[in-house]
Amino acid sequence: MTRETVLDQALTLFAERGYHGTPLSEIAEALGIRTPSLYNHMGSKHELLETILTRTLDEVLADFAAAVRDVDGPAARLHAATRVYALRHATHRREALVVNRDTTSLDEPDLSRVRERRREHERAVRAIIIDGVGTGGFQVGDPALASFAILEMSVSIARWFRDDGPRTAEQVADEFAGYALRIVRYRP
Repeated sequence: MTRETVLDQALTLFAERGYHGTPLSEIAEALGIRTPSLYNHMGSKHELLETILTRTLDEVLADFAAAVRDVDGPAARLHAATRVYALRHATHRREALVVNRDTTSLDEPDLSRVRERRREHERAVRAIIIDGVGTGGFQVGDPALASFAILEMSVSIARWFRDDGPRTAEQVADEFAGYALRIVRYRP
């Protein structure tokens, strides 16, 4: 039994039942241990949630940075940024469900810190759109609303995508990246 095993099982149960719908006793039962034994691998249920959320958001930001690094032009950057975000939501559905449903279960100051990490990603996507408007390639009136639409459509993937569905995660990510360029009314 390791901390990573506990985190993985907590993530699975939080995704299935929600943070508040998952007592520590059920995490312990799923791991085949007694509830007090969990405390050898964690401080609290809140700590498990905070760790899951922080790791996930750190990975989202790292994915974004890697996707847009060395990519020229706002259209190519927005395509790459949307593709990687959509792909993450198709391939990391448990994490996406927990981040998007259970963040408000955090206590302060963790709640503010996690929300700021999310806003960091939102601002980075919006900055690409603002750049595209400034260079004349994007014909959208409200970059903030456009970035919200792009991010929210990608978030929805975690709710409906299935590995055994008619499209692969990569195909869905490619389609959504194309949708993002339509949202900003990209004109080459």
